[in-house]
Amino acid sequence: MAHAPDFTQRSALTRLLSRLFNVVPHEAPAVGAGLLMFFLLFAGYFMLRPIRETMGVTGGVDNLQWLFTGTFVATLIVLPLFGWIASKVSRRRILPWVFGAVVASLLAFGLALLARPDDVWLARGFYIWVSVINLLLISLAWSVLADVLASSEAKRLFALIASGASLGGLAGPLLTTVLVGSLGHGGLMLLSAVLMGASGATALWLHQWRDAHPLPEGGVSTAEQRRAPLGGNPFAGATEVFKSPYLAGIALFVLLLATVTTFLYFEQAKLVEQLFPDREQQTRVFGTIDTVVQALAILSQLFITGRIAQRLGVGVLLVAVPLVMAAGFLWLALAPVFGVFVVVMVARRAGEYAFVRPGREMLYTMVPPGQKYKAKNFIDTVVYRGGDALSGWVKRALDVLAEHPAAAMLIGTGVALAWAMTGLALGRQHRRRERAATS
Repeated sequence: MAHAPDFTQRSALTRLLSRLFNVVPHEAPAVGAGLLMFFLLFAGYFMLRPIRETMGVTGGVDNLQWLFTGTFVATLIVLPLFGWIASKVSRRRILPWVFGAVVASLLAFGLALLARPDDVWLARGFYIWVSVINLLLISLAWSVLADVLASSEAKRLFALIASGASLGGLAGPLLTTVLVGSLGHGGLMLLSAVLMGASGATALWLHQWRDAHPLPEGGVSTAEQRRAPLGGNPFAGATEVFKSPYLAGIALFVLLLATVTTFLYFEQAKLVEQLFPDREQQTRVFGTIDTVVQALAILSQLFITGRIAQRLGVGVLLVAVPLVMAAGFLWLALAPVFGVFVVVMVARRAGEYAFVRPGREMLYTMVPPGQKYKAKNFIDTVVYRGGDALSGWVKRALDVLAEHPAAAMLIGTGVALAWAMTGLALGRQHRRRERAATS
């Protein structure tokens, strides 16, 4: 009897937290593991992101389109290697294999930059490699979630779990800002590799949790299915996209997202190079922007996004940010100054993390397992980086040829509106697939 008040208090706290975060009690361990997976991954990546931006500026802003093209080519080389791994090892082992290979590569880069910190070609190589692996690792982490959570669970939990990414994205830039002076770029890379390696270990636990808590009504793969390899050939992801109108729509959505991002990214690099000539100062500026973005995103992910998806559907998440970006591009066309740019960039990135990314990942809960890994990875890497490369050259041409610098921003407005229309169509298709699966 003496312990009854404590038990009652714990039960009341559990109910309060369940209502506050929209989580069923037995889901709490999976949410915790997902949060940890994304926290470690994004803390490690966002320690590298300010360094990557600095390396990009080091090679010259006028050469960024070449770095984007190099990233696209490197992605085309890496994708068949990923496809081979995904075809040969069990689904629950794909992430640990890929994460392990990436950690080894980061350790090598860290040691090389400790030995040769001013090597321009090493800086360019690092920029390209981080641009390849960041999409690969993030896409794969989301693939695991789409594999172990059903669509009904994803609507409630994806954004909440994504807050771990925002927490990691908040911690990473802070660590970079504080430690860059003492550890240098090479030391930060070594620490980042350790965090990413720890992130890879949590994916295995998520599969074990799903094994212990199967859904009675189905909706996700069984434990035996997740222990089996996907099979097929290393290029199956690309062919699946071309055969499926639903996946092709997601690819178009990502292509337009990449174009909007690239237009803003080039403006960021140009303005930062002009205003902040010192490399460490540039790293701190990039880190500060990242910190503000993650702080705003996490509040939405914790309390808003899941409820919007559950009550209004995925389409709202996919349309809101593109419409805001259309207005933002118009604002930049009228007032192309650093302060306005920072507001628009922060709105885009915070909105992407809080709304667009969770909504986009929810789309994959309604596709077969092979598409969750192979086709999704093709879209998230090759399509995204292809959009980067193409829009990078378009933006560079506009900067060189256009008589008015606002031309690129006006084109960006049109792209953002097309992005919104694509998101609206995808939301409707996702709703139809859910209804068909339920019936």
